[in-house]
Amino acid sequence: MIHEVGYAVIVPVKPPAVAKSRLGGLGDGVRRDLAAAFAADTVASALMADHVAMVLAVTDDHRLAGQLVDIGAQVLPDGVADDLNQTLVLAAAEVGRRAPGLRLAALCADLPAMRPEDLGRALTAAPGDRMGFVSDLEQIGTTLLTAPGLERFRPGFGEASRAVHLFRGAHEIQVGDAPGLRRDVDTPADLVAALLLGAGPRTTLLAADLS
Repeated sequence: MIHEVGYAVIVPVKPPAVAKSRLGGLGDGVRRDLAAAFAADTVASALMADHVAMVLAVTDDHRLAGQLVDIGAQVLPDGVADDLNQTLVLAAAEVGRRAPGLRLAALCADLPAMRPEDLGRALTAAPGDRMGFVSDLEQIGTTLLTAPGLERFRPGFGEASRAVHLFRGAHEIQVGDAPGLRRDVDTPADLVAALLLGAGPRTTLLAADLS
């Protein structure tokens, strides 16, 4: 019998109070609401993707944590909020305690246009013996990082993370036509691009109010 490979998807989420500073020109309240909407749409989409056995959101924002639990995610407080990669390693260790045997995937929280089939296709193509990653549309950063287990999970998110992950021996996953998985949103122009791709319902509703 062939068993489907299962992934725990870790989604680190900055508190909306401090997230997405480059959207501040839209108004502070709008910036906060958009940051929360991005995370909720990303998590909801991830939960519907093939191969995803659990989604673990890492955040210190209690209101957002409650919303993500209602969607179906598990939640972990962020013990080292000033170091994203250490946050991911600690969350991966927690996955090992909660659901041993699952492979690992770290996913950015600002992918409101990601479709479940985008993520499922990437997880299907991820290597089983080393890290794999999907780059952003600019081919500078990383939106998804996979690993077969904690011992090979060496996240290098930050400036020029695509180059960092290549240097660490990760395989670049080719996802074909899956722009929603690669369109992270940091600026108003990114938001427009995500909306044109077809953003999730929470982001779309907020954008309609902006219009």
